[in-house]
Amino acid sequence: MKLLSTYLIGLIFGIGISISGMANPAKVLNFFDFAGTWDPSLAFVMGGGLVVTFIGYRLVLPRRGPIFGTGFQLPTSRVIDARLIGGSALFGVGWGIAGFCPGGALPALGTGRWEVLLFVAAMVVGIWLAKFLQSLGVASAAAKP
Repeated sequence: MKLLSTYLIGLIFGIGISISGMANPAKVLNFFDFAGTWDPSLAFVMGGGLVVTFIGYRLVLPRRGPIFGTGFQLPTSRVIDARLIGGSALFGVGWGIAGFCPGGALPALGTGRWEVLLFVAAMVVGIWLAKFLQSLGVASAAAKP
């Protein structure tokens, strides 16, 4: 049942991303083009996501735990360190250059476009590289003051 619910949630998310046009890199890149063909629709999609998340957290978090899990997995650290800032900057720069974020790229895989496949492959390599460096202690050593 857990696998089925995970699939359905991902399907709903992917359909929402596709309907909103966020799987189209040109639409995303136009959001960042303030001096040219600026398209504010991404701000409305993000705002809608924030409203749904705000309401969802208020309804779900008072429960003892999730239906298909042992406990909620919420961030515990409030530290803003070099890893957080660097990762956020890398995500933002990549999003601005490619027009894809992971949430938009995965549903767009169904289009079969080479740009999407290249982005997802680069994302997987980046995740692997980050985990590898973390296992060597490189990432944690760089984050220490």
